[in-house]
Amino acid sequence: MIDKTLKEENPKAALIIAFQGFQDKEYDDTKEILEKNNITVETVSSEKGEAEGKFGEKIKIEKTLEEIKVDDYRAIVFIGGPGALDYVKNTVAHRIARETLDKGKILAAICVAPEILAEAQVLEGKKATVWSQSFDQEEVKFLEDRGAIFSNEDLVIDGKIVTANGPMAAKKFGQKIAELLLGENQ
Repeated sequence: MIDKTLKEENPKAALIIAFQGFQDKEYDDTKEILEKNNITVETVSSEKGEAEGKFGEKIKIEKTLEEIKVDDYRAIVFIGGPGALDYVKNTVAHRIARETLDKGKILAAICVAPEILAEAQVLEGKKATVWSQSFDQEEVKFLEDRGAIFSNEDLVIDGKIVTANGPMAAKKFGQKIAELLLGENQ
């Protein structure tokens, strides 16, 4: 006899990191909070092997950008760090971002990674934040030049898009993604 009370499989999120130079704290805090909320996490990068963070953390990559199917996830999350800028001109990353929203899934980016979303043209008319410094607003201008409405907050939610401005916001970022995913389960 088949048990019809089996609950839905845990939601799954892809954390996309740079192969070199991802932001260690943003990755660790986001992953920890998602997993504490019973969200399955897969780590994705531009190549297989062992990715290295800005501060030396080593992470095993489970899939490449080319291998992932958006349908397999309920959230796609771009982690920041200097290496994340490699994805700003990456057409596969752009396709993933657009497809994520087209399919009604959660799309998130932290630190400089919202620039990837802006370049993919998914932030036009949307509120978003990005890492910036008071003396250098280059990242803010990048978003605004591509139609985003910059909001100088740690964490910004606009529909299914979640953006955060850096490592100090990583726990709030992870928590908001978890809340949105778990809210979908009810």
